[in-house]
Amino acid sequence: MSETTGYLVLNTGDVLEGKWLGTHKEVEGELVFNTAMTGYQEVMTDPSYAGQIVTMTYPLIGNYGWNEIDYESIKPSLKGFIISTPSHNPEHYESKNTLMEMLEEHDIPALSHIDTRALTRIIREHGEVYGKITQNPNEKPVHTTVNSNIVSTVSVKEKKSYSTETSINHPAPHVVVMDFGYKHSIAKSLLELGCDVTVVPYNTTFVEIQSLDPDGVLLSNGPGDPQALAHLSENIKQISESFPTMGICLGHQLIALAHGATTKRLPYGHRGSNHPVKDLQTGKVMITSQNHGYVVDYDSVNMKNWYVSHVNVNDKSVEGLKHKKKPLMTVQFHPEAHPGPIDTHHLFVDFIQQFITKGEKQHA
Repeated sequence: MSETTGYLVLNTGDVLEGKWLGTHKEVEGELVFNTAMTGYQEVMTDPSYAGQIVTMTYPLIGNYGWNEIDYESIKPSLKGFIISTPSHNPEHYESKNTLMEMLEEHDIPALSHIDTRALTRIIREHGEVYGKITQNPNEKPVHTTVNSNIVSTVSVKEKKSYSTETSINHPAPHVVVMDFGYKHSIAKSLLELGCDVTVVPYNTTFVEIQSLDPDGVLLSNGPGDPQALAHLSENIKQISESFPTMGICLGHQLIALAHGATTKRLPYGHRGSNHPVKDLQTGKVMITSQNHGYVVDYDSVNMKNWYVSHVNVNDKSVEGLKHKKKPLMTVQFHPEAHPGPIDTHHLFVDFIQQFITKGEKQHA
């Protein structure tokens, strides 16, 4: 087992020493941290982390191995992985590989034995932090901006269709998922609720979606700054005004942009499975799974047509929007909750119910 010393060199001037795991190659990216205690496989395969070096704040990673079930994409898109203590002998009945084996298989550079608490404090203090995983501690501080077209690297290139096997509705309602970097568990949640699902590229036009004759459209999560996709706003507005539509995470932000709102960067993002969100209609607080660095600016929302449905308990940021007249809803968090609590899974049911109850296609 390799004990090669590696370094994480930050643009803040900080240098953290650790041990190499996985492939020995140098990479640069934005540093982010995730506070989830479980779910490292889902985190590593979430396309929303494309271009980023992810730090897990929980101290022991790899203890239940790596299975063939919890992939959120075909392969990981993150640039690198930072942990404190690795487990090389996992114990779980579904485990097929160790964390080390999967890092090597997917060519992901990683460092262990890093002081992740100190690193998290640096990210919290400075907000936007970039770094490099390297064997040279004297590397110059870096500042690598995220590829402005990063969504194109994680979106499907052509449509893919999936049929439900558990439908109690005949015929099954059809949901088109616009893939900005979607997590597979979103499609699984829809399939389990009796929907047929078609996943299409992020830049699919309104006319192309119309030809698929969907009952509803879902805009998925994904990586990067939503402003980088502002050129899609007119298309997204037309889609969201023509079909019952739901937006998740990046999809939520893009729908907001398309309807005249603006977005802004958070100081250090929301990434983890323990973020409290308040439903402003019921007053109920739910614990949610989140992964985003940008939010919709509350003051930019057109309150004549929209109302804010959910807010973050910690920082009061916008966590959900609902249109006052159209079947159009968005949430900043992840209702499919992989990993995370299932407090908000009912939102998928609410979305589907909009077109099941009417029993026919809803075209504006």
